[in-house]
Amino acid sequence: MKKIIHAGKFDRDLKRMVRRGADIEKLFEVVARLTNGQALDPRHEDHPLHGKLVDKRDCHISPDWVLIYSVDKDVVVLYRTGTHAELYG
Repeated sequence: MKKIIHAGKFDRDLKRMVRRGADIEKLFEVVARLTNGQALDPRHEDHPLHGKLVDKRDCHISPDWVLIYSVDKDVVVLYRTGTHAELYG
């Protein structure tokens, strides 16, 4: 199992999603798959990012709930989570 690192603003983003009543279990399921080296379901629309975020990936926890992360050999780094507008707007 890979180690999980919360980087940048992830903890603040997560608290905001909890306050909104987001189903955090959905996020935990995705992170568990990433730490176990399993592929995400197609519904998560996992894809690499471009530009300044070229070394990171984006997946959808739900239609307007995004996780920005990276996966290395031994580590999953969680950078940001929130709506498209919050993260890219």
